[in-house]
Amino acid sequence: MPNIITSPVFVCKDNIDTDQIIPAQYLTLVPTIAEEYEKLGSYALVGLPDETYPVKFVAPGELKTKYQIVIAGRNFGCGSSREHAPIAMGAAGVQVVVAESFARIFFRNCVATGELYPFDARERLCDKVQTGDIATLDFDADTLTVRGTTYSLKPLGEVRPVIDAGGLFNYARQSGMIAAKG
Repeated sequence: MPNIITSPVFVCKDNIDTDQIIPAQYLTLVPTIAEEYEKLGSYALVGLPDETYPVKFVAPGELKTKYQIVIAGRNFGCGSSREHAPIAMGAAGVQVVVAESFARIFFRNCVATGELYPFDARERLCDKVQTGDIATLDFDADTLTVRGTTYSLKPLGEVRPVIDAGGLFNYARQSGMIAAKG
């Protein structure tokens, strides 16, 4: 459960769908198998069109991205309900997606899997920052600072402890809602 993250950002625009986040041909990878989880991360955002996104999210030959923060426009994570989408991004090393808005199922999958913190932006940040800009996200202040400008984000609220715990089932075990594994 981080309090502050400083990282280069990767910027996407509107309507990034789950097939762009993790194309269907990679859904055969099983996230509960460590090697396949790691490989899944190497394919995160590989479905983005090259002409619009010339910078690769995960560098060729790498398993992880250098971008722990993704900035997006409206309707991030639209499309099918595949939980592989936030899992692939988490496996790639992403910790936070800050978007103008999220598809409901993607937001819920971020919380349920505990892979990503989905922050709602209060303004259209994808037009104000650029891929490669260094940003600092403060979880306690709900702010994102880029190039000397601090932007207020909507608080995560009740979903933060669930994501901090590593997802819905871990949270339920830790809070005594269900019996611990064992």
